[in-house]
Amino acid sequence: MTTVGTAMAGVDARIVLVGLPTIAQQLHAGVADVIWVSQAYLFASTIGLLLIGRTSDLIGRVKIYNYGFVIFTVGSAFAALSFSSVELILARILQGVGASMIISNSAAILADATPRDELGKIMGINVVAFRLGSITGLTLSGVILSLADWRALFYINIPIGIFGTLWAHYRLKEIFTRDEYKGIDWIGFFTFSSGLALLLLATTFLSFGLTGYVPGFAMLAGGFVLIFFFIRYELNGKMKKPPLLDMELFKIREFAGGSLAQMINVTAWSGVLIIASFYLQIIVGDSPLQTGIHLLALDATFIIAAPLAGRYSDKYGSRTFVLVGLSITSVAFFLFALVPATSGPSTVLIALAAMGVGNGLFVSPNVSSIMGSVPANRRGIASALRITLSNVGDTAGFGLAILIMTLVIPYSTLNILVQSYSVPGQLLGRQEFILGFQLVAVALALVNLSALLPASWTRRKVSSISDVLPAD
Repeated sequence: MTTVGTAMAGVDARIVLVGLPTIAQQLHAGVADVIWVSQAYLFASTIGLLLIGRTSDLIGRVKIYNYGFVIFTVGSAFAALSFSSVELILARILQGVGASMIISNSAAILADATPRDELGKIMGINVVAFRLGSITGLTLSGVILSLADWRALFYINIPIGIFGTLWAHYRLKEIFTRDEYKGIDWIGFFTFSSGLALLLLATTFLSFGLTGYVPGFAMLAGGFVLIFFFIRYELNGKMKKPPLLDMELFKIREFAGGSLAQMINVTAWSGVLIIASFYLQIIVGDSPLQTGIHLLALDATFIIAAPLAGRYSDKYGSRTFVLVGLSITSVAFFLFALVPATSGPSTVLIALAAMGVGNGLFVSPNVSSIMGSVPANRRGIASALRITLSNVGDTAGFGLAILIMTLVIPYSTLNILVQSYSVPGQLLGRQEFILGFQLVAVALALVNLSALLPASWTRRKVSSISDVLPAD
């Protein structure tokens, strides 16, 4: 059931993207409002993750997981009943908070209950659930919007959420190793969450031209200052409470390398995926439903590769799968750069299929290596930190792709693109868009290749009994 919750959270991370034009039209929302309908969920599911991870190590992962299901379901109901963009944004924030409680504890609950020599297979299934949820969110939204009103995008979560809440309450049992150090580092939480919020806001504002360069870069600088203060404060060790972030985790090579590689990969992956969906609708002329169907090329190969990679990484180790997966993904990104302006979707479909294989080979063994390397009583905070870095990469990837596109496409045209998911020929030449698309693909392929170095720190193979026992 933890996998169902993870998949549901993944679906809602993407499901509104195809429906943004309809939502904007019916709620009379502007471009800035539409952006926040999408980004509010991601921000809310990122900012509090470390606090949630720390709390779950203290009072129980299943308990926090159950509360997350309740909050997510209530947020979905409020979203479906919204009559203004402000109401919808607030409901999406509530959804994001619930999603963060579900996602951060799902992997930790599974890691607690799974032997180390089977962790890759189980984590593979869990990772497939979230990634597949986020991918199929685009496909599912196209299908729903062809049959019903945009509110149905949120109504579908309510019965699933009610079932998940009841099932988790009655069937999941606490088996976690309680952290003996009590208390929460509130200073650390406020400095980290404020700094991260400023960084994410600055990325969004600068990417979409929602503010001038001076305010945007001021927020960016303020965010870096707060994050720097947070790191110094945590390393100083003079706080009375246990630190919010256990810096000792970064001394574990598998954790540090795997988490960094994941953040880099998600940055590249999310940016290319969004621009590819734009290409299918603007250049190929797909409807939202047709775009979702074409994205099944990515869904299908990912869902096949990820569980297999998770299973065999238990036997042969994670490193080979992780490195090969990243390499294939980068090749797929370079394939996007070969797309000509006159072709149909065939080249894009081949690249999407290769992208699914590469990411499937990468994510399951990588998460297995990360979660299997940390002590049992730190899995809550370790899982939360891993997902925080992943969400930061997701936001950065979307913003980076848009920024690169604006090197050849004006902000005003991109704003129309966000509102309508299609741009009349007189506003945007095909060659101009193709050039921006190719530029994004090459830049993010190089970004993804940079993940090979930290990815090389993942574990080779479980070779001794000490490797399969949880650390004290």
